[in-house]
This record gives sequence, structure tokens and C-alpha cells, in this order.
Amino acid sequence: MSPSSSVDTYISGFPSPVQARLRKVRATIRANARGASEVISYRIPAFKLHRILVYYAGFKGHIGLYPPVRGNAALEKAVMRYAGPKGNLRFPHDEPLPLPLIARIVRHKVKQDRERAAARKGKK
Repeated sequence: MSPSSSVDTYISGFPSPVQARLRKVRATIRANARGASEVISYRIPAFKLHRILVYYAGFKGHIGLYPPVRGNAALEKAVMRYAGPKGNLRFPHDEPLPLPLIARIVRHKVKQDRERAAARKGKK
């Protein structure tokens, strides 16, 4: 089974309204992480460049986005209202998805991933 069909299977396991929200999150991540591949890791969808950029998952009351945002004070402040106990983000189903914020998060994660990869390459 290909990663994208596995992600499609994951999404199809949710009620229609949640499926639509998961598809919007998926499309937003894909548009802002060009060249990233989709994978299933820890039984949830993720996008990966050199390392995992972000995971996202559906739950009864929210969409989760992982890992926590670090390394950008303005972005950390912007996500604060969505942060759960460990800093992972929760977007409640009874609120509109903050797709522009998700796009900013993904672009930040891509930048961090590329910087880490360049730093590792420079050490070799």
C-alpha cells in the first residue's frame, strides 16, 4: 500500500465532516512543504523531508498537529491558544481551521529541517 493510499485510508475512517477537515489540513501542509513525502508514522499521517516535519491526526473533538512549535517566538505566541499540555496543537472541530497559521507552522518546520540537514552535511 502506498503512503498516500494509507493516508487516504486513515482519513476515510472518520465521519465526513472530520474527513473534510483532515483533507484541508493535508492540502495545506502539502502546499507549504513542497517536495515532502507523505508517510504513516506512529499510525498517523505525517510529512517528511530529511526528517518528519509534522504529524496530524483526527480525534473526536479536534484535529491534532505535532510536534510543538519551537524556535520562533512570534509563531509560538500565535499558536498558544491551540497548545495542549505538551505543546502539541489542538484545533477544535467547532471552530474554523486556522489554515494560514498551519501554513506558517509548516514553512517554519521546513526551514528548521533544511537548516538541520545543512548543518549535518557541513559536519561530515
